[in-house]
Amino acid sequence: MQSINMELAQYSELFMLISAFIYTAAFMLFAVDMIRSSATIRRVEAELAAENAAERELVGAEPAAGAAASAGGGAEARTGAEQPVAAAPAEELVDDEMAYLGTSRPFANIAVALTVLAVAAHTFAVAARGIAANRVPWANMYEFLVTGALVVAAVYLLVLTRKDVRFLGTFALGLVVTMMAAATIGFPTPLAHVQPALQSPWIAIHVSLAVLAISLFTLTFAMNVLQLIQHRRELTQAAGETTRGSGWQFLRLVPSATSLENWAYRMNALGFVFWTLGPLITGAIWAEETWGRYWGWDVKEVWTFVIWVVYAGYLHARATRGWTGNRAAWLSIIGYGCIIFNYAVVNVYFPGLHSYAGLPQ
Repeated sequence: MQSINMELAQYSELFMLISAFIYTAAFMLFAVDMIRSSATIRRVEAELAAENAAERELVGAEPAAGAAASAGGGAEARTGAEQPVAAAPAEELVDDEMAYLGTSRPFANIAVALTVLAVAAHTFAVAARGIAANRVPWANMYEFLVTGALVVAAVYLLVLTRKDVRFLGTFALGLVVTMMAAATIGFPTPLAHVQPALQSPWIAIHVSLAVLAISLFTLTFAMNVLQLIQHRRELTQAAGETTRGSGWQFLRLVPSATSLENWAYRMNALGFVFWTLGPLITGAIWAEETWGRYWGWDVKEVWTFVIWVVYAGYLHARATRGWTGNRAAWLSIIGYGCIIFNYAVVNVYFPGLHSYAGLPQ
């Protein structure tokens, strides 16, 4: 067995810390962008109102001149001049297809640039840890969590190249920062070799698919939470109540609740495929190779199946039973809650064949 490169391991820890600080700065800038969204919206609305007013003046200039030259036109013109100018109609500030509409958001743009830098440092940290130990860098809870945080951030940036999901930055980066903090504070694990059961090529396939699935589920969790908030705002608007100045301005930069639900459904479907291939199918193959059976009733296996059932129920109910809106969002959120329970509770407090947390017993 090859020795561990401790110098490279120290560089890994250093860059892990650097990436965590950069993620935190990006999260704060996304939060500032969200707080300043009211000012952004007022500026955009003022520009739209000025453009509409200029167009009305151009269109009304010729008829107004003709009316002023006619015999009773003066009085009518004065009456028309005294009438208040109609406000410019509210214009959508975000596309339901999440296309970029050109709204200037400097704080969000800087946050995106910092996220790119953080992902680069984070990638080096994870890769260096794996190279230092001559194995894949996700063999315990600490490594699984930091690798999962990296994939969440990377997937967010990947989606950002095609869709304007800057509105999701506060929530996505908030989850990434939380994952990094939880790994460092809750599951600190020195770099070491793994036990024999994990010295298998299947760990690269099995765990990487699980990480991809959980990363997608993490993003859809954030979208479902936003969906519930946006749905409440839409109900308030439908009831004729004003949202101006009531803290809802940021949501005008967020797609409709229906659009958020549709995108969350697509991403959940992809995550479900990864979860089926990873923890279930490759996990069963690996279990047969290691323990001589495809399935047992180990607590970790049971909860892996529970998560699969919840998301399968969500997809089935959404596609065939008409479960849309808040009911679908809550079912997806329950599925993510099961993932958190499986990771943070089952792994720590329920001993079994899958006790690979890396924590001191």
